[in-house]
Amino acid sequence: MTSSSTPGLARFNTLADDEATTTLHEVCASAAWGRAILSRRPYASAEALLLASDTATAALDERDLAEAMAAHPPIGRPKPQDPTSSREQRGMADATEELKAEMLELNLAYQERFGHVFLICATGATGEQMRDAVKSRIGNSPEQERGIVRTELGKINRIRLTRLATEGE
Repeated sequence: MTSSSTPGLARFNTLADDEATTTLHEVCASAAWGRAILSRRPYASAEALLLASDTATAALDERDLAEAMAAHPPIGRPKPQDPTSSREQRGMADATEELKAEMLELNLAYQERFGHVFLICATGATGEQMRDAVKSRIGNSPEQERGIVRTELGKINRIRLTRLATEGE
């Protein structure tokens, strides 16, 4: 079997289980997701890792999804001292004070309605695009929103895993 392993993936494949678990928790805070990814090591390619992530994300139950979402900061308020959070929310960095205030209000309204943080794959999105997304999604049913959240979480996990797999290139 040929391997298209990258330096980051090779490193991940050889980490001790406890180190790999910690690394995976930084990608997605769901313990069930992390266990599923860990159980399939070693990965022959980054694509195999991403496909395993897609499968694990699709299998998350409500509690697992809640656990994953709880680790994500609100849009417009990246975690202090967290370069991943800041990088992913870069689109809000140059937002006007008015847009930041509007996003804060929308985040609070969304959280009140659904009981969790507004989750969106913010990488590459502008502040206006994120605002428009929360505005359009706040009217969804809880069932519709869970499906969208799962899709967005899958996108975030893929971006973070791709970064992990390509470290050192």
